[in-house]
Amino acid sequence: MLKIKFCGGAKNVTGANYLIEKDGIKILVDCGLSQGTKFAEDFNYQPFPYDPKEINYVFITHSHMDHVGRLPKLWREGFRGKVFVTKATADLIEVAMPDNMGHVISEAEQHNHEPLFRGEDLKGVLSLIVKNSYHSRIELGGMGAIFYDAGHILGSSIIGFDWQSNGKTRRIFFSGDLGNSPTPLLRNTEYITGANYLLVESTYGDRVHESRKDRKEKLVAAIKKVINNGGVLMIPSFATERTQELLFELNQLFNNGIMPKVPIFIDSPLAIKLTDVYRKNTDCFNKEATEYSEIDEDLFHFPGLTMTATVEESKAINDVPAPKIIIAGSGMSQGGRIVHHEKRYLPGPNNGILFIGYQADGSLGRRIQRGDKNVQILGENVEVKCNVETIGSYSAHADQPALLKWIERANSEDSLKKVFMVQGEEEAAKTLSNLAHDRLGVNAVVPNEGDTLDLE
Repeated sequence: MLKIKFCGGAKNVTGANYLIEKDGIKILVDCGLSQGTKFAEDFNYQPFPYDPKEINYVFITHSHMDHVGRLPKLWREGFRGKVFVTKATADLIEVAMPDNMGHVISEAEQHNHEPLFRGEDLKGVLSLIVKNSYHSRIELGGMGAIFYDAGHILGSSIIGFDWQSNGKTRRIFFSGDLGNSPTPLLRNTEYITGANYLLVESTYGDRVHESRKDRKEKLVAAIKKVINNGGVLMIPSFATERTQELLFELNQLFNNGIMPKVPIFIDSPLAIKLTDVYRKNTDCFNKEATEYSEIDEDLFHFPGLTMTATVEESKAINDVPAPKIIIAGSGMSQGGRIVHHEKRYLPGPNNGILFIGYQADGSLGRRIQRGDKNVQILGENVEVKCNVETIGSYSAHADQPALLKWIERANSEDSLKKVFMVQGEEEAAKTLSNLAHDRLGVNAVVPNEGDTLDLE
């Protein structure tokens, strides 16, 4: 038997954390922060539902903080095993985690409590990282593990484990976050076959994305609408993947003479650093992006673009007259420099805000997106009078049809015994579970936090 425990990510988009046990070996898949609400902050401080000292290995699907953010806390509480990741994921973590530590310490100071972790904890857990290639088997003593390309962000992975049971090979796959393929930069999400058990993300389990073929046109239309009004367009953007995709497409639009010539600012020190990581990992790019790099050696820069790394440079954006475009983190407006721009420009009827990523329930971004006319930002009431738009096809997550297709391909040999819908709000997870059962005929369930099951 292989035992699995759902320690985070059940009926919740964030906080992914799963424990599997086999013959005395204990393995974690992901160890993420819960994000977006006050409940999430409380969750992050709770003790792990297992003894970190007893964990032998941690496998990380990708570098987003809701999948890796509690790794230093794991070290702090005694974990000293190995952390397996892809090379690109390791490169992103080594840049992003120190930035996240600053937010953790700042949050602790604001709430007058001990930080979730400190610098020595981060340094310690980073020393345990083992870099791996896609498709290379990792032997774990009676079990094996393989990374497959998830196509979600740079280095993102589907992780498969296999073991022997009654003379037969059994396989369980953790989807991590599946990509919204095809994407401008990365290879398509890989399909896997012969799965007996699946843990499948369900972030968009109840939704269908807009067509990708129209997204550049919609981006240009959103930009021109604000620019023609002489306004400021704000784009809250995640530092990893979303910003790089957006830069790549803006670069193409500029080179093709479609992009209006206005000042554009990337106001995110982390996004600037992570863009350099992308430049170093072009082996993860798809064929189209690789070929385009032969025409334009820097896919992420073009005339009119300014990277504002320092606080002084960020403040100087205010002195640049409109029209202008500001791309800044955080992606859900839960902190970062974007909130300062939102406070300043949301009340302006000629301005606009464009959402190109998932906005978690409870986040400031979700409140603005759903049409709230007054929001609290940095302790002040701010009116929302600007134009609010969303382009759903920029999501880095697979939508409902793509998720169902991925599950169907995994069951191509009629091998599936059970599918667990995770990493989605309860309604989205249940919708996907019901469709997988009704359309694909698979045993699909939505686990609860803390559920523990024995798998054959």
